[in-house]
Amino acid sequence: MAEARSGGPKARPRSPHLGIYRWPITMGTSILHRVTGVGLAFGTLLVAWWLVAASMGPESYDTFARVAGHWFGQLVLFGFTVALIYHAVNGVRHLFWDVGRGFKMHTANTSGIVAYVVTVALTLLVWLVAYRSMGVI
Repeated sequence: MAEARSGGPKARPRSPHLGIYRWPITMGTSILHRVTGVGLAFGTLLVAWWLVAASMGPESYDTFARVAGHWFGQLVLFGFTVALIYHAVNGVRHLFWDVGRGFKMHTANTSGIVAYVVTVALTLLVWLVAYRSMGVI
């Protein structure tokens, strides 16, 4: 190891740590877009299970409904809803990029924040409408 002239070990530069490094908004939206894409692939299996259970009759559908109605099933369905809505909203953002719009840093950051806010708002709206239609609230 290289020694400094003072006789001690030479100080080496450190890589930025998560405690001091701030992720750009566009990096977060990009990573989340990929993660939600994978989540949608797994969530599609839930949709397939729902359709198969519905086609197999009341007993199979009751099994699905019990699992989906459990608190963990509700959490998974909520996550699937978030992934579906975010991926769609961010996909629209990417469509604008495909035609050459929204590449300026300020615009890209603003559209990323808008994607986050719209995702939260639409997800809550979907679940509010769903619970209201079931008579829960």
